[in-house]
Amino acid sequence: MTSVQNTPPALDVPPEQDDGKVSRQQWRWTALAGMASYLDAGSIVAISSGLALFQTHYGLSDNLTGALTAIGPNAIGAAIGAFIGGRLGDKLGRKRIYQYDLLLYAAAILLIAFSTGPVMLFAGTFLVGLAVGADVPTSLALVGEFSPAKARGRLLGFTQVSWSLGPVVVLLLAWALSGLGLLGIRIVFLSLFVVAVVTYLMRQGMVESATWKTAAASGAAARVRVRDLFSGPNLQAMLLTGGIYLFWNLAAGTNGTFTPYMIETLGAGSQATSVLLSCASFALVIVGSLAFYMRLADRSHQHRRVMWIVGSVMQVAAYGVFLFADFTIPVIIFNVVLFGIGQALAGEAVYKTYSQELFPTMLRGTAQGITFGTSRVILGIWSFFVPTLAATGITTVAAFLTVSLAICAVIGLFLPNTTGKSLEQVEAERSGARA
Repeated sequence: MTSVQNTPPALDVPPEQDDGKVSRQQWRWTALAGMASYLDAGSIVAISSGLALFQTHYGLSDNLTGALTAIGPNAIGAAIGAFIGGRLGDKLGRKRIYQYDLLLYAAAILLIAFSTGPVMLFAGTFLVGLAVGADVPTSLALVGEFSPAKARGRLLGFTQVSWSLGPVVVLLLAWALSGLGLLGIRIVFLSLFVVAVVTYLMRQGMVESATWKTAAASGAAARVRVRDLFSGPNLQAMLLTGGIYLFWNLAAGTNGTFTPYMIETLGAGSQATSVLLSCASFALVIVGSLAFYMRLADRSHQHRRVMWIVGSVMQVAAYGVFLFADFTIPVIIFNVVLFGIGQALAGEAVYKTYSQELFPTMLRGTAQGITFGTSRVILGIWSFFVPTLAATGITTVAAFLTVSLAICAVIGLFLPNTTGKSLEQVEAERSGARA
């Protein structure tokens, strides 16, 4: 493998000279860093695809089924990993975290794939969550720090393509192997093991973030404290990014984990049908990200704002429809289309972009770890109750998610104008505001 360690990315370019061009190396590093999102979402939907089968095979109650989803990559396991990994990424560097956490991920996936009882299944699920939780904030910080100022939204939007590609691949594989029952799900997990090992090997050629190294060398680490995040502009940024991710992720997490489960258990369709519909939703995120977010996010603040409003309306309508219509395949397709496109415009890509732009370098990973982790904890608590609530019908779940998405829509209207500005420029402006 050719080493790129002595070829630094195009950083520290003055804003007036930044033409937004992305080098092949930057695309390659973005793809490798974005594999954290691929493996995160891939493991979530792999568990989702096998949830009903695990429940039947191991005789899990509705409460235990909810607990399984609550401790894994969709919730509490990822939250603990994010709290730890985000902070260590700021103190020790991005590379030390993203270089080794995939080994834990791979080992945990094997526990699930070869589980012989609930203990192995639950242990593997928790450890998978721990690994992806540590990887996500450090990998995203790395992408934000080596991106050109006028292409940051494009590259972070590309990590969202990776986030959606993982479920598409996993769900198609689960659909193709659906006739094998639980064995098919075990094979699905083994595919994630292979991807994790390959990604780990390919990441060996990546280097430490130049932005982090510069900040560390300047002594910035000694001047910042975690409590600095809870006052002034940093607190405002925490409330904005954390609020957006919390209320959006309640819907996205429920959609990713429980849609196949609810379609099957509520009698709307077969397992194969449920998997294909979920796959279509994630495929639409890829289309929306490539066609809209990656093209428009770096043009102007107005472009970001229009995307936010349109995407938010689509997502509220996607779950609002269940309050007035039966949980049938045509209505579910309506939900899939609107939520899929809507979240590409006003979803996690927005959270990822602003989480890099609004925080100082030595607190960037910590801030993301806190907002990402807190959101996943709350999602975990909610996930514990979803199977029981869904057993009585979709209305209660849909009402909760509709309100959550409406709150998210309002919060996003207060996001500041950071489009096209370097991270140093944004930090200086916000430091001036704090002073």
